[in-house]
Amino acid sequence: MPNNQPFKRHRFPSAIILCAVRMYLRYPLSYQDVADLLGERGLDVDRSTVFRRGQKFGPEIAKRTEKHLRRASLNWHVDESYIRVGGKWCYLWRAIDAHGQLVDFRLTARRDAKAAKAFLNKAIERVRLHRPVSNCTDKAPTYRKVIREINHRYDPHFDYITHLDRKYLNNRVESDHAALKRLLGYRQSFRSLRTAKATLRGIETIRTIKNGHVQTKQSGVRGEIVFVQSLFALAA
Repeated sequence: MPNNQPFKRHRFPSAIILCAVRMYLRYPLSYQDVADLLGERGLDVDRSTVFRRGQKFGPEIAKRTEKHLRRASLNWHVDESYIRVGGKWCYLWRAIDAHGQLVDFRLTARRDAKAAKAFLNKAIERVRLHRPVSNCTDKAPTYRKVIREINHRYDPHFDYITHLDRKYLNNRVESDHAALKRLLGYRQSFRSLRTAKATLRGIETIRTIKNGHVQTKQSGVRGEIVFVQSLFALAA
């Protein structure tokens, strides 16, 4: 259950903390950029403070947004991209639905059948009662094997998940990768998997809110601010 007092013992008011975290997650800004923007408004904040608040409140925003998400469609697009973590390339597995809503993501050090299986099982577990009826991927043989195993687990005699591996059908998720990469900007290199996962979780959640894939959100950037504040029962 979410902590009802996550801002306790923090130096700045909750609205300022959420503003700083949301700016970092929504725009291609560095921690220093956010600190400078706050400095222009008379707030003396160190970039290390912005980092710590992002690591804490990014995942907290994601956790509190879960119950407001719209139900994902049953047609998924799955693909993997890559980012640098600790000076090494790691693989970012992502699944979106037919409307561009993020289903789930997973960051791994390897790109193999074990990682693909763990990601798809995690994504299906997250949506629980409405697993996909079609899964569009690239032509990597790993996916075909994993989807066949998942189908066999549910019903040995029926392919519940239809696998589509026509490359042009997966342009949707590839375009979404590109949008995420532009947002990451020069932040595509993280120091550790832990910090990378926390940051990505916050960024993906803010993108989901921005794209209107949550219930009861008003339109525009003001609607995003009001929605995030409402997660913590703050007055707009």
